Amino acid sequence: MEVLKNKKTLQDFIERQKEMGKRIGFAPTMGALHNGHLSLYEVARNENDLVISSIFVNPTQFNNPDDLAKYPRDVNRDILILENSGLVDAVYIPEITDIYPEKAESHHYDFDGLENEMEGKSRPGHFDGVGTVVEELFRQIQPDNAYFGEKDFQQLAIIKKLVEKKHFPIKITGVPIYRADNGLALSSRNQRLHEDRREASKIIYETLKKVNDWFRVITVPEIKERVVDIFDHQHGMKLEYFMIADENSLKETDFFYKDKSYRAFIVVVVDGVRLIDNMHLD
Repeated sequence: MEVLKNKKTLQDFIERQKEMGKRIGFAPTMGALHNGHLSLYEVARNENDLVISSIFVNPTQFNNPDDLAKYPRDVNRDILILENSGLVDAVYIPEITDIYPEKAESHHYDFDGLENEMEGKSRPGHFDGVGTVVEELFRQIQPDNAYFGEKDFQQLAIIKKLVEKKHFPIKITGVPIYRADNGLALSSRNQRLHEDRREASKIIYETLKKVNDWFRVITVPEIKERVVDIFDHQHGMKLEYFMIADENSLKETDFFYKDKSYRAFIVVVVDGVRLIDNMHLD
């Protein structure tokens, strides 16, 4: 596996691969890798000649400086995980000046309103940061296919919109959420939880499964009341928000229409660690 530590090295590498006509699959990360990340590369491996990873903790998508400071970083461990997986041909680990040559600032994007829903309400500017770094990585790596986890479903929708608006010849694939044995969605942030709190946090997934059972049986307001009640009785957990939204517009709904697809979204803060999850409603 090649380790590409600056933009020039990456460009030389990409040029060689393009000359050989290789089909490139790419999935960007912020490091702190786990099996959820590897599940992206498993899909990519089956669909491409070459699979590239990137590791870059993007400062412009953090609203909270404390959250940025606490984000887990261990590049050597991440490189070893990628090497041992046998799924990745190269990893790009840029310096901040490779992504932001002058100043770490975001571009402003219009994602047709997707950026104003859910996470956009509580994290203003977050998706400008995501769009900026993903656009730059796409321009540098020039992938044919790119892979993102459905755990960050809103981010996935926004990246699809970015590709559409920028006319990038890139196919975006969403990969199903990878869960721990207890159902907790794998996340780099989980490393900040004590083991007993990770186990207790399985209530998030269990709640989503109940929501799927309640879907179309009781009303949305009744479902929300039940979810709020569940987390009112959980020690050390705070329900930041729960909503059911149209999968395409991401707009919250209080009523189900038969011709639309819906997804439940939830954010719970566990001992100061913000955990997000979602589930398609059958």
